[in-house]
Amino acid sequence: MRHLKKGRKLGLKRGPRRSFMRILASNLVMKEHIRTTEARAKEVKPLVERLVTHGKKQNVAALRFLMTKLSKEAAYKIYHDLSPRFKDRKGGYTRIVKHMRVRKNDASKMATIEFV
Repeated sequence: MRHLKKGRKLGLKRGPRRSFMRILASNLVMKEHIRTTEARAKEVKPLVERLVTHGKKQNVAALRFLMTKLSKEAAYKIYHDLSPRFKDRKGGYTRIVKHMRVRKNDASKMATIEFV
């Protein structure tokens, strides 16, 4: 039973799932919007919003924390570009736009996740 187990498995074991989420978060930061499945978008949203909140602290510890969670380029982009953009906002940095069409090969619901 899944009592008190939060998060989606996405068909992956723990290690591959964690690295997949880091890659997805890095791609979202670098491109600022990506088209993916609805479940993946819902799973990566809290991760990215937490990272932007860390970047808003604007200190060396926050930058080093971001570099442990993301690629170097993505960490710098959050720290220097995205966090200052959202400095007056108290959360809700991303939005998920659901698409009406489903993916053809497996009928997965598709969505776009983007920064506000």
